[in-house]
Formats: sequence, structure tokens, C-alpha cells
Amino acid sequence: MNEEGRGAHIAVDSLGCKLNQAEAESLARQIVAAGYTLVSPSEPADIYILNTCSVTHIADRKSRHWLRMAHRRNPAAQIIVTGCYAERSADELAGIEGVSLVVGNERKADLLKLLETGGYLRKRGGSNIIGSIAALNRTRAMLKVQEGCTNFCAYCIVPLVRRGESSVPADEVVAAVKRLTSEDYKEIVLTGTEIGSYCDKGTTLAGLLRRILAETEVPRLRLSSLQPPEISGELIGLWQDCRLCPHFHLSLQSGSDSALRRMKRRYSTADYERAVALIRAAVPQAAITTDVIVGFPGETAAEFDESYRFCEEIGFARIHVFPFSPRAGTAAALMTEAVNESIKRQRNEKMLALAELSAAAFRQKFTGQTLAVLWEKRSAGGVWSGFTDNYLKVYLKSSDDLANKLVRVKLT
Repeated sequence: MNEEGRGAHIAVDSLGCKLNQAEAESLARQIVAAGYTLVSPSEPADIYILNTCSVTHIADRKSRHWLRMAHRRNPAAQIIVTGCYAERSADELAGIEGVSLVVGNERKADLLKLLETGGYLRKRGGSNIIGSIAALNRTRAMLKVQEGCTNFCAYCIVPLVRRGESSVPADEVVAAVKRLTSEDYKEIVLTGTEIGSYCDKGTTLAGLLRRILAETEVPRLRLSSLQPPEISGELIGLWQDCRLCPHFHLSLQSGSDSALRRMKRRYSTADYERAVALIRAAVPQAAITTDVIVGFPGETAAEFDESYRFCEEIGFARIHVFPFSPRAGTAAALMTEAVNESIKRQRNEKMLALAELSAAAFRQKFTGQTLAVLWEKRSAGGVWSGFTDNYLKVYLKSSDDLANKLVRVKLT
């Protein structure tokens, strides 16, 4: 690449959680505001930036595959890697062909400045700037409000790669929601490593939600993930405002109390049931989604059956199933009672089958109802897809331009 063309086209992508998506979107907005040209990660670019995930070995593999594909797309491109995988194993990523720079989480917020001062970027005058919604290809915006975790669950690498806890000042969050709403985003998702622990000068998550609802005109407000002990009457009472999406992602990981103790989770199945009951009493149409790990070290057949039955009884709208993946540096990586890989696969398949049944049963409850759908994109065949406020994915064949519109439809 010649020096004059350096930095002409920049692609930003993210793998993993909604927090990673929020950070990637924030960087993309900085790039556009600074006068650079933002392009899709699937297009040829002069600089590719990937915000990585490292929660499982599969996440690591996806990151490596993405980086190699970017290098094949343009062997002359600068490839920049950041995120949790970069924090955990910088040397490993630096050894991948085409990778120019690896930046850990602590320097991620200053990534654009690092690229400019390091000579990776040359401003191009902004004659080909894409507007924010078109550039990010989204109708919902991810907004980071909190960072870090100090829980140190036995299996989780996150506290080691996102150290400490901090919260974005409430005034800044409210200002960001106003800005995004003015840019015509119809839905904003508040995200963080542990958003339930949000605290800014005495303002808790409930207080932050009150301010956003009172001071902004955001059409839809969604939370990314909560822990069962964080569900309280004070918090759930805010869902009387219909702008708060009736969708709660509550981490479970196992429906067996003995497994939860080994995982060093800070709740029991009874605590989880109480949280679910509180939600359903106040928000009957709510979707409750979760994460479940199968094959955690020492998981017996009886513990798996307990977990399976618990998930069956709760009736989740969606279950994300993960086979246990040891992460170096975590307590679980030192546990010696590994579950046989064949047994782990069998349990994974059984739990995935339950996840499909549970999702279908939840969808069936809303057949015949009329709900508002935020339409996001249209396929080549003219079929639009979008989501209800309780996170049902809906499809509609229409020749109308429905992009970024909230339209009520009857679900069939």
C-alpha cells in the first residue's frame, strides 16, 4: 500500500458479547467523526480492526479465522486486534500473519489516537463519510454504561481481562441516549460486563433507568444481561413504562445447586426461581433468556439431569448452551474431574434440543397477537426481519421500505 492511500478505508468488527458490540460501535462513530471512511468488514479495506472475545476456545478460533480472512481479503492491509483475546494472549495474536498491532482492553478507548500517533492512519478529508446508521448497519445501538467484573466465577476469564469495575457517569449516559435518539435509533441496549452493579455517585441501575425514561424520548430501551440477585421489586417496577423492553437475560449456567457452588456462582436455584417469579408477576409477557454450561468439571449425570429439568420447568424463551471450555488462569482450569468429551457432546445436544423446544413454546404463546416490530433488514428475496420488544424474531414479505420502522403486525 502506498503512503498516500494509507488509512483510506477502515473496517471495524466485533465478536462476542453486546459490550464488545458497543465498544466497536463507539469506535466506528469516532472514525466517521474524525473524517475517515468506514466500510463493511466484508469489503476490501486498508485497515481492519477486530474487537475480540475469549470466553471460550471457540471464540478464540473465530477470532483467528476472522483475522486470516481479513489478510486474504487484502494482504497489504494493516490488521489491528483488540479486546479480551488481545488482553489474554497478545503474543499469540501478534504471530498471526498480517497482524500489525495488538492492543489490550486498558488501551482500547484510545485506539484511534494510538493509530494516528503510530502512523497507521492518515486523515482523508471526509469526502466519503457514511452516516452513522448506514455505516453501522443497525437500527438499535449498543451503549456501554459499565465496565469490569470482580466476581471471579470459577470458569470465567472475564475478570482477568476486564479488571476492576467502573461505571459511565449518569450524565454522560443520558446525553448519549439523547444523541442516539436524535440520530433516529429506535432502540438502545444498555450493556456492560455487569450492568446490575452500575453505580455512579449513588445512582444505581434503577436510578439510571429512571433518568433515561424521564429525560429522553428513546422509543425502546433494553438491558443486555442481569444476575438473579439483582432482580428487585424496585427495579422491576420500572417496567410499567412500556418503553422498557420486556426481555430479561438472566445468567443461570447450571440448574444444579452443587454445580453452582463449584462454579462459585453467588445464587442458588431457589434464588433464581424467585427472580423469575418476580419478573413474571410484574411483566407477564416477558421473555427470559439464559446461558447454560454443560460438562463443567465434576458434573455428574444426576447434576446434568437436575440442570435439564430446571431449564425445562422455567420455560426459557431462549437458552444459549455452551460446552465447558477451560480458560488458563481460572479456578476451573485446575479442576481435575474433567467430563468425558463424548459425554459432554451428548449433554450439549440434549440441552440444545430442549432450547429449541422451549423457544418454540414461547413463540407459540404469541401466535395471533399483534405486536410492534422494529424492522432491521431485508433479504434478497424481499423478506424483512425484525424483533418485537420481547425479542421474538419476526419475518414479513413486503415491498415497502420498513428499515428502522416500528410497525405493529399480527403474528402468525
